[in-house]
Amino acid sequence: MTERLLVSFALPDPETISPVLVEKLASLDIVLLGHYEVPEQTPASTAREQFEAEATEQLETLRQPFVDAGASVQTRLVFGKDRAGTIDRVMREQDCTAELTPAPTERIDRILVPLPDIAEFDRLPRFVDVLCEDAASGITLFHVVEGGEDHERGRTILEKTREGIVSSGFDSERIETRLSDGGSHDDEILRAASDYDAVVMYEAESRLADRIFGTLPDRIRAETGDPVIVVRRDY
Repeated sequence: MTERLLVSFALPDPETISPVLVEKLASLDIVLLGHYEVPEQTPASTAREQFEAEATEQLETLRQPFVDAGASVQTRLVFGKDRAGTIDRVMREQDCTAELTPAPTERIDRILVPLPDIAEFDRLPRFVDVLCEDAASGITLFHVVEGGEDHERGRTILEKTREGIVSSGFDSERIETRLSDGGSHDDEILRAASDYDAVVMYEAESRLADRIFGTLPDRIRAETGDPVIVVRRDY
């Protein structure tokens, strides 16, 4: 079964997505979501009447490179105020396994895969594979020990995930593992991500701090320029 990936763009000023990323994702089913941000006092219906034609044209421009690369692509255009809520709703309606936070990267040779404290192994390999089709590329499995977790458990999470990815056919020589206990979870991942070209990770539970500082994938994209694929846990 082909995985379905949501690629979300904030309209009317969408983030660009690089040709190399489009090519790597073309084997997936793609859902392009254009979310047009509506001012607080403006009804969504009013914004749609005023800007729908322009937004539809923008979304078609974003869609065309995926079509040219041979991808199966659907589009959704939503006018509203709650972008995060819209992304979550459309992902469930379209049965998407993961979401891409796009970025204009020029190459994808090194992929960072941060792992949560509860290891889940079955859905990461497909998205690691599509980003690592080039035989020269590799991945680093990364786990942050914090909150009283012992190092042995962290090493177990890394090794079991490694075994799961290798069993899917990925070359074990292209997999590294890293265990960190040098700081907070988010800070350590942000620091590590600066040395990589892309990030594949499981979604985290929503936190109050996300509303203030932004979600971790958004911060990774903003601070490193890396595209981030976030895989749903409850798929």
